Amino acid sequence: METEQTDVEDVLELENPWVTIVWNDPVNLMSYVSYVFRNYFGYTEEKATELMLAVHHDGKAVVSSGSREEMERHVQAMHEYGLWATLQRADSI
Repeated sequence: METEQTDVEDVLELENPWVTIVWNDPVNLMSYVSYVFRNYFGYTEEKATELMLAVHHDGKAVVSSGSREEMERHVQAMHEYGLWATLQRADSI
């Protein structure tokens, strides 16, 4: 019976949305960060600039949300672009 309870909790945990967070760093130019958001996520210039400014002024921005697996792919892609990114449960921010 304990196993069934754990399985249900695991399924519910997988259904919770996750987010990709991009963090500010002293290396990348703001124009480059905006470019990455436009190029990778397909955001408009306005949305990419809004997110880039949040990273710059607030130290971080949530740039995407979805399944854990999808957010893991986004974090990996941000790392490949040279940006500092992490994933986190949406309900914990």
